[in-house]
Amino acid sequence: MDISLFQWGQFLTLLMIAVALGMDAFSLGIGVGMIGMRVREVFRVSATIGLFHVAMPLIGILIGISLSEVIGDVAVMLGGAVLTLLGLHMLWGGIFQSEQPSLLKTNGLGLLLFAFSVSLDALSVGFSFGLMNVNRLLAVSLFGLIGGMMAGCGLLLGRHVSGWMGGYSELMGGLILIVFGIKFML
Repeated sequence: MDISLFQWGQFLTLLMIAVALGMDAFSLGIGVGMIGMRVREVFRVSATIGLFHVAMPLIGILIGISLSEVIGDVAVMLGGAVLTLLGLHMLWGGIFQSEQPSLLKTNGLGLLLFAFSVSLDALSVGFSFGLMNVNRLLAVSLFGLIGGMMAGCGLLLGRHVSGWMGGYSELMGGLILIVFGIKFML
């Protein structure tokens, strides 16, 4: 199977966006991991976050597809603007909001709420992708895989280090989303 340069470029772009979205799960995972978790619990939490990183963008894509039929060519600009605003929000949170230790429970409803909150930005990105012509299956697959892996890495790392890296991860994720949001708008 011959893969074109465009397909490789789209794959790399989607991979970088997946990493940017995963940075949020990674940074929050560090904080939650610092409360102490068993390895089995780390796998359960990261798998749940990975599933939410698939479901939330799918919901967003469905909303975006419906909206793109209504507004046409403006949709790509709107999608890029959403990515840019999301990146700016992540930057703002990384710079101006202090990290609070998590009192979150990682089972039952607490786990679902945690996974939902970590995956909200994936909903917005999914909305953007519903407005654009991208490989949506590849996008949500990467979001789930990378989001789950980065959450697991953050949880494991949080067991061993303090939270100094969490804010920097959110800043990096915000910058990546801003760059790609601007790219889509141009």
